[in-house]
Amino acid sequence: MTKTKHEKPPRRVTMTDVARLAGCSQATVSFVLNNATGVTISADTRGKVIEAARTLGYGASSLIHRPVLGSHGTIGFICDQLATTPESVNAIEGARQASWDEGATILVAQTMGNPEREEKAVEAMLRSGIEGLIYMTVFTRQVTPPAFLQGLPVPVVLLNCYAPDSGFPAVVPDEAAGGFAATETLIRLGHRRIATIVGEPFMEAAQDRLKGYKRALAKAGIAYDAGLVGEGNWSPTSGFEATQRFLALKDRPTAFFCQNDKMASGCYNALRDAGLKIPQDVSVIGYDDDELCRHLRPQLSTLILPHRAMGAWAVSELSKGRRFGRDAYPLTKMDCNLIERDSLAAPA
Repeated sequence: MTKTKHEKPPRRVTMTDVARLAGCSQATVSFVLNNATGVTISADTRGKVIEAARTLGYGASSLIHRPVLGSHGTIGFICDQLATTPESVNAIEGARQASWDEGATILVAQTMGNPEREEKAVEAMLRSGIEGLIYMTVFTRQVTPPAFLQGLPVPVVLLNCYAPDSGFPAVVPDEAAGGFAATETLIRLGHRRIATIVGEPFMEAAQDRLKGYKRALAKAGIAYDAGLVGEGNWSPTSGFEATQRFLALKDRPTAFFCQNDKMASGCYNALRDAGLKIPQDVSVIGYDDDELCRHLRPQLSTLILPHRAMGAWAVSELSKGRRFGRDAYPLTKMDCNLIERDSLAAPA
């Protein structure tokens, strides 16, 4: 009887094999396949590593078998602040509705803008198998995205913020267009003496809403008057005090554009204390569509911040399955639409 010769088992595929096929170092392969953070790896190199691992059957990484967004997957959503304003909640709700349509679930983390917390939150989300990440700031602004976002194995979109190099798709409200729409609405009613109470001037939202205000005046041939611009800080008290200063003018305004609804509520109180009726004597328009708009009397006309639509947009971008961080993407701006209630009328 002849002895059967046992065949040698096939050699196990190693990271070295993957590195050789991908044309990179073994360390790079390890970083990619183990979701290492804090290391910047180009999307091109990352794609080559994952493709090489697939080709060779190297199955150590869950990235290789990661499902496509929309097949009951998971989306990560990190925001610097959640509890202080309704904007982040609205954005999450918009993303939630869109993600359910896509068959996905959302994991949410608040980081308070702490870089270490951001990185740890994303690490935890990657371990949970997210297939896309939404990175949001509560105040609209330009940001320098954390370095670890560049090397993530999943697509990333920016919400309510944007990167200087346009390396990620980003969406923000069109604040300048909103300021223009609010002011033009008052002009169409026949107002020429329109005061505006702005927010803190270092914030882009305040700057852009003021730009829109100036543009609407210029379009209507109304001279810009710096004496009709009052500085607030988004609080009811600042709206109250600015309105009192305007009412002390010899030629007082017939309309107020308050650049958020809280300042508009302070404006209401100052007008009432002065014995003026809204809108019979003075028109008032706000911004944000805060819940308090519906509780003021008369109900406040305002512009809505489109954070819910922005959240849905972010999910839609992620569902395209593209890897971001290399190309330049146009900044998407969403309209702040007017909600007309009972605080507007033609000047008496």
